[in-house]
Amino acid sequence: MKKLLFIGLIGLVGWGCNNSGSDQESITPDMVKNNATASSDSTKKSSEAPIMEFDTLVQGFGTITQGEKVTKIYKFQNTGNKELVITSARGSCGCTVPKYPRKPIGPGESGEIEVMFNSKGKVGRIHKKIYIVANTTPATNTLAITGDVVGPSK
Repeated sequence: MKKLLFIGLIGLVGWGCNNSGSDQESITPDMVKNNATASSDSTKKSSEAPIMEFDTLVQGFGTITQGEKVTKIYKFQNTGNKELVITSARGSCGCTVPKYPRKPIGPGESGEIEVMFNSKGKVGRIHKKIYIVANTTPATNTLAITGDVVGPSK
């Protein structure tokens, strides 16, 4: 029974990988949502996009005891020429939760992203990433929080 299931899966994988690629040939720049990268004049378009410039991309919280929660603030400025709109922010796991501004950030304006890390159930060296998706080029900006979590003292 296991051999039959395995052979069936191999067949499906082979069938799924047998794509002639004809779909890829029909993709045009007009179909791509990010006009800054689809157009031949992408340098001009990129310079018109909002730019999310952070004071720092990585923050450490030092050493904490398991179960503690720490919060870090990442300050940024829109150094571009258009309004900056953050569409989402997520941590690399459920223990890292970002809060971000829901309103557009105008050119020259600043904002903050608050990141809360919950060390419950964690021990050892921590390196968690935070992914910020906005109307920037590139669309995803990555932040990180690092530190050490020690077990509770007895």
